[in-house]
Amino acid sequence: MTDVLQCLKKYGERLDSEIAVETGVPLESVHQLMGSFARSGAVISCSVTRFRDGQPIESQLYRVSGYVPPAAPGRKPGPKV
Repeated sequence: MTDVLQCLKKYGERLDSEIAVETGVPLESVHQLMGSFARSGAVISCSVTRFRDGQPIESQLYRVSGYVPPAAPGRKPGPKV
């Protein structure tokens, strides 16, 4: 259960199929687990349609509610002088 949340915190947002592959949890279990997290308000989900080779693929996109990932390392853009 915590592996799924750690996966979301690591990547920010993920598709249900990506979470299943990353954590080794079956896709149906990911749907059930994320459904319970979404009902409790810990996770935000939305349905998305992605196209691969012209074929539409329906998926769920999940992210942790209220979590902002840390800024990427390196130089940040500043005002042009």
